[in-house]
Amino acid sequence: MGFKDVETAVYEKTGGGSVRCGVCPRRCVVEEGELGFCRVRENRDGRLMSLVYGKAVSSGIDPIEKKPLFHYAPGSKALSLATVGCNLRCDFCQNFRISQEWEGVVGQELPPKRVVEQARKHGCGGIAYTYTEPTVFLEYARDTMKETAEDMYSVFVSNGYITEEAIDVISPHLDAINVDLKGNEEFYRKHCGVPDPEPIFDAMVSLDKKGVLVEVTNLIIPGENDSEEDIRKRAKWIKENLGPETPVHFSRFRPDFKMLNKEPTPVSTIEKAIGIAKDVGLYHVYSGNVPGHETESTYCPDCNSLLVKRHGFSVVEFNMDKNMECINCGRKINIGGKGWVPEKLFKGS
Repeated sequence: MGFKDVETAVYEKTGGGSVRCGVCPRRCVVEEGELGFCRVRENRDGRLMSLVYGKAVSSGIDPIEKKPLFHYAPGSKALSLATVGCNLRCDFCQNFRISQEWEGVVGQELPPKRVVEQARKHGCGGIAYTYTEPTVFLEYARDTMKETAEDMYSVFVSNGYITEEAIDVISPHLDAINVDLKGNEEFYRKHCGVPDPEPIFDAMVSLDKKGVLVEVTNLIIPGENDSEEDIRKRAKWIKENLGPETPVHFSRFRPDFKMLNKEPTPVSTIEKAIGIAKDVGLYHVYSGNVPGHETESTYCPDCNSLLVKRHGFSVVEFNMDKNMECINCGRKINIGGKGWVPEKLFKGS
């Protein structure tokens, strides 16, 4: 028997058979028989239904560092899960075939309980909701998170375009999130189809206050969001609103989808962005898509000792004690994870 569509968790009836979705700030008003912007929520007889519940279009086993999450359960594996659909229209999307250019709701039937069974079978520390935007398959993610035991983590890789009501649904079960903070207001309008990015900033603050570890990624695109002024402004906002300990990743762009006319981001631009963020006062700033670069690793903010050495998505050296303190100066580092047993990473083990 095929998996059935389920009623969505956050919506309201607006009269005349129409409904208003509440999972993302678009708050689509959906008429009978129509779909919302994400194309995976349908008004069916005055009820807003999720068309992707239990329908995994992509799943696989990834290092947690690939998300990227560097301060949550480093060295662990995560079962990564996605359905079709997205609530943004980024013209540089690297997963556009499943986020935007799909026809019909496709996917393998993979109910929540089986997702967790697969994660355990492959020795995963937890489950990552990623590849497309997990906000659009909120109910599927929520129920899968409820199936996980206390020793397994749940993480989102998200664009952050999510409402407070939806955050209330997932935050009791969510341990960490990486939010892709893309650029300024003009960038969001021009390249992502977002009229106002303010809700993304609000969501990050809300998640942080609810105890979810927030890491931030900024894909740097030459000539679009790489000005010193913009980078400094984003870094300053992160420091003032999320705190200087917040891990930040500046990633290299590669041409894809509708943005094939741009060159890949020079490594020097990533290095410049990292320098600006550190100058602003952020402690943990990383490069992305620059394998082998020293800025893939974690250093102590006080004594600059190498704490976690990475190469690509692999942890190759771990120099902290069991209390997550620098073994050189004792500085406490904001690294941890539910069910994470880091002893095998300890120096000399």
